[in-house]
Amino acid sequence: MDATPTVDARRLDALTARARRLAVPGARRLLGLAGPPGAGKSTLAARLVEGLDGLAVLVPMDGFHLAGAELDRLGRAERKGAPDTFDAAGYRVLLARLRAAEPGVTVYAPAFDRALEEPVAGSVPVPPDVPLVVTEGNYLLHDDPAWAPVRPLLDEVWYVEADDALRVGRLVDRHVRYGRDRAAAERWVRESDEANARLVAPGRARADLVVRVG
Repeated sequence: MDATPTVDARRLDALTARARRLAVPGARRLLGLAGPPGAGKSTLAARLVEGLDGLAVLVPMDGFHLAGAELDRLGRAERKGAPDTFDAAGYRVLLARLRAAEPGVTVYAPAFDRALEEPVAGSVPVPPDVPLVVTEGNYLLHDDPAWAPVRPLLDEVWYVEADDALRVGRLVDRHVRYGRDRAAAERWVRESDEANARLVAPGRARADLVVRVG
């Protein structure tokens, strides 16, 4: 299977144009991409930022995964990726700080290293003069009390979806690529990723736009 999500070129041009309308110099706006695991959020976000020619920076929600040692301490390691395995409050604080765009101050955001399966602090510089921040993650439209305050911090949120069979296949391949054997990868997707996808699904109705990815 080709594990790379695809967006029709004409559709991508239209989405980039819509994102460009948010990227107004002298202002700071935030665009969120939500959706289930494996839908293609990170790929679409990267393509949008690339197409905006320096007007946008990508800040992934996954940088707020709790560290593996903390998940072990909390007894949540087997549910990694569930809403309570992220620092939701920290993510909200960062989004609020990014909205403020203090003159002369570069904000540093964390990223997630899939090879290490760990968040890495200070990985993503966001200069104050970049007008658009694109952020992507599962729970931007989740109505849990820890996550519901995220939506008001974002100017638009798009819900990214894909055919379930394609999405699940991509997830299994991703887990295999990063070290799980196929049986373990299939079990993780079935028991963890798909449980999280069911939590994410109701947010579709609250999105400003639904984007279908191949």
